Amino acid sequence: MAKIIYITKNQEKHEAEVDNGYTVMEGAVNNDIEGIPAECGGACACATCHAYIDHSWIDKIPEMDDMEDSMLDAAYERKDNSRLTCQIEVNDDMDGLVVHIAENEY
Repeated sequence: MAKIIYITKNQEKHEAEVDNGYTVMEGAVNNDIEGIPAECGGACACATCHAYIDHSWIDKIPEMDDMEDSMLDAAYERKDNSRLTCQIEVNDDMDGLVVHIAENEY
């Protein structure tokens, strides 16, 4: 289990305990955190779970695959630290991970 820190676009901070094996997106949805509608349910098919990973964590999480990279091209305001939270599976090493939720509701 890891504590994930979600920062909304309004700069509200939410801390959630997320079980290992769940994704960062599922942690947000299961804890009613605003800003991640996750319209495709985690199938890497919509980019509505887009977030910016805190720069101090970029090298500590698994790299994105080609499918995620391609789907991020459809995300609003993609940046160098953009990730789809449905593609980041939580483990103990992610305790304290900080994600800044992007604009996902147009």
